[in-house]
Amino acid sequence: MLVRSLRSSLLRPRLPPSQALRAISTSSIRRQVQEITRPAIDTPLSLWNFTEEENMLRETVRRFAEDVIGPKVSKMDEEEKMDPEVIQGLFDNGLMGIETSADMGGSECSFTSAIIAVEELARVDPSVAVLCDVHNTLVNTVLRLYGSKEVQEKWLPDLATKKVGSFCLSEPASGSDAFALQTTAKLDSSGDFYTLNGSKMWISNSAEADTFLVFANVDPSKGYKGITCFVMSKDMGVEIAKKEKKLGIRASSTCLLSFDDVKIPKENIVGEVGKGYKIAIEILNEGRIGIAAQMVGLAQGAFDKSLTYAYQRKQFGKPVGEFQGMGFQFADVATEIEAARLLTYNAARLKEEGRPFTKEAAMAKYFASVIAQKAAGNAIEWAGGQGFVREVGLEKYWRDSKIGAIYEGTSNIQLETIAKFLRKEYQT
Repeated sequence: MLVRSLRSSLLRPRLPPSQALRAISTSSIRRQVQEITRPAIDTPLSLWNFTEEENMLRETVRRFAEDVIGPKVSKMDEEEKMDPEVIQGLFDNGLMGIETSADMGGSECSFTSAIIAVEELARVDPSVAVLCDVHNTLVNTVLRLYGSKEVQEKWLPDLATKKVGSFCLSEPASGSDAFALQTTAKLDSSGDFYTLNGSKMWISNSAEADTFLVFANVDPSKGYKGITCFVMSKDMGVEIAKKEKKLGIRASSTCLLSFDDVKIPKENIVGEVGKGYKIAIEILNEGRIGIAAQMVGLAQGAFDKSLTYAYQRKQFGKPVGEFQGMGFQFADVATEIEAARLLTYNAARLKEEGRPFTKEAAMAKYFASVIAQKAAGNAIEWAGGQGFVREVGLEKYWRDSKIGAIYEGTSNIQLETIAKFLRKEYQT
């Protein structure tokens, strides 16, 4: 058991800016403006400077991941199911409301804190990391930034303390082309409810979730400008039509959802009618930093496990890790993991400062997913036969790494995003 929960250890008076590096701003969120949770700094610091809160969080999450999640990883992967004790542990340690305000039951930490948490969880199990990531950087953030006061007060406290959230955007006919969604929400004659019909595909957290953010079109004649975001509970009519059996991140549920004449009160609209497409665009840019963090943590976890073995396994009279050819490979991958990590931290800090970060988030997500696959693949080879068997767990990192190039924007989508910024910069 953890000695202390994150929530109890972090909810304390803040240090004034003069007494702490990168002090966190507690200014209220402004509508239609990028949230600023950390002011820009006057004197440049390295990307390895963190607040006391962030360092404490890293230590807490690492201990929780190693002590509580670690012993359950293999079983959860084999059974393709998240252990309820792990989910409860995430809540107990304040990891399901990292940025949520204290008066809503959250830990009231920085965005970078959420990124650190995802990274540390992924070092042990990327499946747990993505559950935490989707819940925090997508579901909670949408409600914090766009929900009315009434919506926030109704939904955020439970999301911070006991109910898992799910983000429902993708559909069978709308993956990378997210705005081609066909799920509809029609206002009934009374004007009090919307009737939701359609289906959602590839939905993370959906088997464990009780709270769902669902994107639907209230007026298909307007195209993407009819897309609206709704918040609903599972008992309002969410049906799991199929749970996918996947190559990797098996303990993370991915399901096909059906909505048949589901009645949603109009007060459950998040943001404005017809503005759901803006919410989706902005929040996915932020979510990509979370996936980058997941891939960085995954790469580091595979690297750590394989090198520990390489310096213990002896051949020709010495540890295999001491051979020059192996050392060069270790150095190459270590450098690339660190580069991916710094890209990720940079995007997170830019987001906190309210500065443009879309290109940087795309770069971080793309590069981290590439390096995760490389690191995990090499880690298997470095461990030889031991890397190929399930018992050791290295092959799981490789299986888990493949999803990084697919969800929350494929690698080609990230490259196209980066290319658009380059065209804008260099075309005359």
